[in-house]
Amino acid sequence: MSQLQIRSDDLTDKKIADLLREHIENMHEISPPGSVHALNLEALRRSPDITFWTAWERSELLGCGALKELDSRSGEIKSMRTAKTHRRKGVASKILEHIIKEAERRAYHRLYLETGAIPEFAPARALYARYGFGYRGPFADYIDDPNSVFMTLALL
Repeated sequence: MSQLQIRSDDLTDKKIADLLREHIENMHEISPPGSVHALNLEALRRSPDITFWTAWERSELLGCGALKELDSRSGEIKSMRTAKTHRRKGVASKILEHIIKEAERRAYHRLYLETGAIPEFAPARALYARYGFGYRGPFADYIDDPNSVFMTLALL
C-alpha cells in the first residue's frame, strides 16, 4: 500500500459500481431482512448530503467510505468497504482516518455509525473501537434492532 490515494468520487466508475454491488449483496447474504442499512449506488448518487471517497493504488480500487451530514454539527459514516483482496492491509483505517479528519474540518462535534451485531462484523466493530468509537443506542432514523450496533465518537 505504498501509493494509496484517497479521493472524492463521483460514483461513475464501473469499479466502484462493482464494489458497491458486492457490498450490498454481501450485506443481504449475512444480515436478516430489514436489518440491511447499506446504501446502493443510486441512493448514494441521489443524496446531496453524502460525500463519497475511494481509496486507490494506481488504477486498483482498494476500498471506499462516505460521510453523511446529519446536521451542521454531526455526521454518519456510511458505505465503508474494503475490496476482498485488500482486507487486513490497513485500507479501512486510512479511509476512516480521512473521514474523521474531514468531519473535524467541517467542525462536527460528533460522528455516528451503524454496523452489524453478528460475528461477521466483529472486525468492523474492533476497527471503530480502536479509533475511540463507543457504543450507544439508535440515532437519527434508526430503530432499536438486535442485528445492529450503534457507535459514536466525540470530536473537538
